[in-house]
Amino acid sequence: MNTANSPEHAPLKDAKSLMQQGAFEDAKSILVDEVESRDEDAEALYMLAVCERYLERYEAAQSYLDRLIRLRPRYGRAYQESGHLRRAMGQNERALADYRKAVDFNSALLASWSAIRELAGDDRTLANQAREQIQRLSALPKELLSVRSMISEGALLKAERLCRAFMQKNPKHVEGMRLLADLAVRFDVLDDAEFLLESALEFEPENRFARFDYVNVLYRRQKYEQSLSEAEALLEKYPDNDSYRSAYANQCVAVGRYDEAVAIYNDLLARNPGADLLHLLKGHALKTTGDLEGAIDSYRAAYGARPDFGDAYWSLANLKTYSFDAEEIAALEKRVIDESVEANDRVHMHFALGKAFEDQDSFETAFDHYELGNTLKRDLLAYDADRMSTTLGLQESVCTRQFFDDRKDWGAKAPDPIFIVGLPRAGSTLLEQILASHSLVDGTFELPNIGALAHRLDGRRTRDQEPNYPKRLLDLNEDQVRQAGEQYLQDTKIHRSDAPLFIDKMPNNFRHIGMIHAILPNAKIIDARRHPMACCFSGFKQLFASGQEFTYGLREIGQYYSDYVRLMDHWNAVLPNRVLRVNYESVVGNLENEVRRILDYCGLEFEDACVEFHRTERSIRTPSAEQVRQPIYTSGLLQWQNFEPWLAPLKQALGDNVERYDREIATEAS
Repeated sequence: MNTANSPEHAPLKDAKSLMQQGAFEDAKSILVDEVESRDEDAEALYMLAVCERYLERYEAAQSYLDRLIRLRPRYGRAYQESGHLRRAMGQNERALADYRKAVDFNSALLASWSAIRELAGDDRTLANQAREQIQRLSALPKELLSVRSMISEGALLKAERLCRAFMQKNPKHVEGMRLLADLAVRFDVLDDAEFLLESALEFEPENRFARFDYVNVLYRRQKYEQSLSEAEALLEKYPDNDSYRSAYANQCVAVGRYDEAVAIYNDLLARNPGADLLHLLKGHALKTTGDLEGAIDSYRAAYGARPDFGDAYWSLANLKTYSFDAEEIAALEKRVIDESVEANDRVHMHFALGKAFEDQDSFETAFDHYELGNTLKRDLLAYDADRMSTTLGLQESVCTRQFFDDRKDWGAKAPDPIFIVGLPRAGSTLLEQILASHSLVDGTFELPNIGALAHRLDGRRTRDQEPNYPKRLLDLNEDQVRQAGEQYLQDTKIHRSDAPLFIDKMPNNFRHIGMIHAILPNAKIIDARRHPMACCFSGFKQLFASGQEFTYGLREIGQYYSDYVRLMDHWNAVLPNRVLRVNYESVVGNLENEVRRILDYCGLEFEDACVEFHRTERSIRTPSAEQVRQPIYTSGLLQWQNFEPWLAPLKQALGDNVERYDREIATEAS
């Protein structure tokens, strides 16, 4: 979209002035030139539609709106104008549908809410909803109403500038804090969002909207125990609020209370069967508990409710055991090239089609979709592979052998955690399932606590500033190091049962082994490793729910793997015999031998259940969930070779790591 509505763009400014004077023909002349010269300018198309409506040329107005909606399919004001047009034509039922769509995309459109209230008729629920929104929006200062509208339209930087300017004059305005927190979430500065909402609740403890936002931010920060407590408090006061019930169910899923969550989802869906997101959330919960048929039904219901819901299709593909039928593939192929479909939905669809064609052995077509999906996803991110290499290198300069010698016997002494680290898709879920099958070990999931501690030590800084972590580790005294370990143990209790040991299988914790050893010197650390080509390509064709930005490009993931190997070499040099390396191919080739080796390292007696791990019933949240509920199989070891003709950038980025791994595996086998 062009920024034709910027202050310096004189033609649009002149056209607006003429429209305010009622000179719609003169305004139209300017706007037509703008559309022709600036290649489908969205603001000019919108204003042209308004002009034609006032001139009672309804067919022309509709033509401009059609062009605008093709250009910006989620532009709320376009649907609001369509509602105005339908009302002018006497089509009140269609107008109401347009107004409702308008507020779905931009909830700050006061004119649409007013029209909805007038057209709601006997629908008291809708009329009351509109009345409540009108009251809330009317009470907002005009600056914040503009901020809300800008956020909905994607003008985030402009919205932030206006919101910060307002907050400088009104530092205790709770609605301003909420909007600034919303912007912080959208910029992924979650600590700022949490701080803003905590402050808002100090000023207005009974503000349910701020508390609801706070629940969602805590959930995003994976502070599940706290988010559950806040959701319970909110639901206790407003037990009939469906949004709060859904949020509470989400927190139940986060802490493993799946039956309770599914019961709530079912109740909500009984009253609103077209709620696509609820179907998806229910599917995720059922998948985690191993109810594969129930998950499939829920995911299908999700795309049935919204046919362009890319995440529903990808969730089916991500089961790893699901095969799309011809009708589903045809629907995906049609929608994935439809530019009116949101980019993120098309990302999910490309990955789903990649899996569908791979299952049919159409490897070139599959790779094309994986590549297109990765490219689209990479364009939505701001990942810098070279910056990551530099950041990982800082661990080597700070966490030296002298660093550990100086901190010998520091930290919390409990031996409870078993960390499984490495790269995603390297077999960490398999190792977790093996260990969690032992009677003395609790399986949890990818716990965020170590990464969150590193983030706190890094502090608030701009993207271009030098990281404070891991240098900040040098500033911590013995008490602070011990307290950090104890805090980790306390914060992870909610995910444990009664076993003395538990697993934390966050792969990226390999970046923080120095800190882990410092704060938890008796914890066990297992490095799950897999053939570089197999591991990296498996990551490349996996669409992750969040994080793992390094996987969305062959060069990027190859460089990250090389950085990982280098850093693990460093840890093994400065912490000899501290980390147990387990190769995926060795587990597949000689399961019992590797199981015994892992259990010996963890100080555990051998139990047959660890070899029969696929019989263990437990909740599993990772993409490999269905695969580790099956016995060991070897078919996945060389799948990457089907795509070898297109993997040259990956091989180049990996350098000599492929040959090195092959030598190490051969030596181990001899």
